[in-house]
Amino acid sequence: MGSIFKFKQFEADQTGCAMKINTDGVILGAVAAHPSPVNILDIGTGTGVIAMMLAQRFHTARVNAVEIDESAALTASKNCLNSPFSDRTEVDHCSFEDFKSDLKYELIVSNPPYFVNDLKNPEKRKEIARHAGEDFFESLLKKAAGMLTEDGLLWLILPVKQAEEVVVNAVLQKLFPSKIIHVYSDRTKASFRQIICLGFENHQPLQEHLYIYEAQNLYTDQYKYLLRDFLLAF
Repeated sequence: MGSIFKFKQFEADQTGCAMKINTDGVILGAVAAHPSPVNILDIGTGTGVIAMMLAQRFHTARVNAVEIDESAALTASKNCLNSPFSDRTEVDHCSFEDFKSDLKYELIVSNPPYFVNDLKNPEKRKEIARHAGEDFFESLLKKAAGMLTEDGLLWLILPVKQAEEVVVNAVLQKLFPSKIIHVYSDRTKASFRQIICLGFENHQPLQEHLYIYEAQNLYTDQYKYLLRDFLLAF
């Protein structure tokens, strides 16, 4: 496969991006929501695909994206400039810790690094894209909480263990789960990801289940419906 990934309304060049377009990213881009977002922030945008998906879904929202890797930030910036949403998308090359904005965001999303203290990947840039230090999620939650509007929502996709730990730690920032989506490869397997939606209202979270495959190489109708506006195959 070439480095260009074609969607229905835009293209994403993956050149120079340590982490390529993957299922986690497109699912998050399709499900993360807010009733009326004015400003959206994508943390660790990689190719910029989630930022562009959100710009496509929310026609009037402005989307800021942050990427620590210089090469990926350059590619994401080009992808956004070449998209139909170029006037509403902007990519900053910096870490989220160093990102500064006077804006408050109704919607913040991240498909973050998640191998906390696992074996380090020998390829340094992939390591940054996939591995997180001990305090990574703590600082992510703290800073995101300070940048959300009162009714703002933070959406993350994570392996189940990390997602459960993040939900527990989010309470320290007065962030509570309003929705948890359990993602399964198929109905015969345990969930391998959770999408968590965090906000400042404390109530019993809605629980949803998303199955990707009906059988080998056969996507579920649920998955196809979710990504029908984006993937050419559907």
